[in-house]
Amino acid sequence: MVVLIFGASHTGKTLLAQKILEKYHYPYLSIDHLKMGLIRSGNTDLTPEDDEKLTEYLWPIVREIIKTAIENNQNLTVEGCYIPFGWKKDFDAKYLENIKAYCLVMTENYIRSNFDDILKYADSAEKRLDSSVNMKELVAENRQNLSLCEEGTNCVLIDNEYKVDIIL
Repeated sequence: MVVLIFGASHTGKTLLAQKILEKYHYPYLSIDHLKMGLIRSGNTDLTPEDDEKLTEYLWPIVREIIKTAIENNQNLTVEGCYIPFGWKKDFDAKYLENIKAYCLVMTENYIRSNFDDILKYADSAEKRLDSSVNMKELVAENRQNLSLCEEGTNCVLIDNEYKVDIIL
């Protein structure tokens, strides 16, 4: 089984992947680690700020890693913001039956009510070189992701309290 966890920055994707590792013993691939490895090694001229271009660059690599894990009957969690909402079109039925995908989305109410905590826990699962976050941008990105989830993606909605867990 491959579990995909995606969503906006600061929604707890890496933290959830870590919980899945501890509970189910599924190793996880952080797309951010792959991104930084490719950038730091000079294998791309892209920078961490090139989000849209990074999705186009990274997704074909990640997609083939997912296929390889499934072909080898290996469990894997893949987490990151570089998983496109149209990811399903890249897999046929034999792969799709082995993939569970979840998009983490914070409501505007949650973000506004808990913004200090979002900042406080920004480094819970990994140390960020730059953990700055803008409330307006975070609200906008989560709002957009929620509307995209309504097109058929499993959405883990974070509204009143931060309680994120999935059962595999």
